[in-house]
Amino acid sequence: MEASEERYDQASTIFSPDGRLFQVEYAREVIKKGATAIGIKYNKGSVLLAYIDSLPVLAEPTTTEKITRIDEHIGCTFSGLVADARRLVDFARDEAQVYYQTYNEKIPVKTLINIIGEYKHLHTQFDGVRPFGVTLIIAGVDEAGNHLYGTDPSGSFFEYKAICEGKESTKIATFLDKKYKEDLTKEAALHLGLQALEKQTKKLLNYDNIEGALITDAEGFLKISYKQMRHSEK
Repeated sequence: MEASEERYDQASTIFSPDGRLFQVEYAREVIKKGATAIGIKYNKGSVLLAYIDSLPVLAEPTTTEKITRIDEHIGCTFSGLVADARRLVDFARDEAQVYYQTYNEKIPVKTLINIIGEYKHLHTQFDGVRPFGVTLIIAGVDEAGNHLYGTDPSGSFFEYKAICEGKESTKIATFLDKKYKEDLTKEAALHLGLQALEKQTKKLLNYDNIEGALITDAEGFLKISYKQMRHSEK
């Protein structure tokens, strides 16, 4: 970074002369180093997959959960700082409960995404806070259909047919772009997701480190094991 740009590096609220927010860009760099997270829509729901390529030898698996439920009909995975992800997930769960208590119905997926996006955006507008160093990949079902969103540290969000974040995300996204087809079945989406994970490294994957979940209209959020993924493919 040039010396003239250094003072614009100090806070997320200061634009550089060329229109950049460096702290937001640094948050995106954190995400690129995070564990690989994938979301894929299929004809009746969405698949979420996450892979942690290395774990502390004595770590309990339950402390490294990468896929979690926000509400009965909404789940998420993430890439980036785990503590930031937990804060956002807790925030999203609270908002989903508040909506239900207020309107006596489940929160629409896009309504929740808007709330999360606004919350993340607020952390780029005030001194004393920093952008969240995490991308949430959120899948859900509601009356409008199946949804799959990715959220950015800037507060922006997009709906996707398939998305990858974390290590080797560029390579995996290119693979998904070539292989994704409209109206995939659950089995085809799972197979595509596992193929994509295998593309992230030249080493043999440790399948015990793969987490998966399905979000469907019939079953809502459902965690699945690698054995269930492979059985579903057959």
